[in-house]
Amino acid sequence: MEILRRQPSAKAPEEVFTGDAWWDVIYAGREPSRARLNLVRFAPGARTHWHSHVLGQTLHIVSGIALVQSRGGRVVEARPGDTVHTPPGEEHWHGAAPDAFMEHLALWEGVVESDLPETVWLEEVTDDQYDAPRATGR
Repeated sequence: MEILRRQPSAKAPEEVFTGDAWWDVIYAGREPSRARLNLVRFAPGARTHWHSHVLGQTLHIVSGIALVQSRGGRVVEARPGDTVHTPPGEEHWHGAAPDAFMEHLALWEGVVESDLPETVWLEEVTDDQYDAPRATGR
């Protein structure tokens, strides 16, 4: 057994996030593990840019209202206790609703013995995309 010491919180880079977001790395697996787990905190209106994960991603909403959209789909609201999975290669974004902070756990896998990046970052989510009509995840 090993106790992993908490690492300092880090501000999400503005090159791939709109608005203020912070994360805490909870786990960054070492070989043979590929698991990655972060707690991410979004200020109201903050969001990722469009992106995909080579092995997919799972989000578990801890607090607030999350907005999540897959390319070509509707903006979906997810609430505390909801879990959202995006399959490998699916382009998507996620962030906080405009009127409240949001926290989620983000789980994904690293890539072993490959030149592929874990995350492929794409363009910024436009205000029109962010403000599109929402569907509830229920």
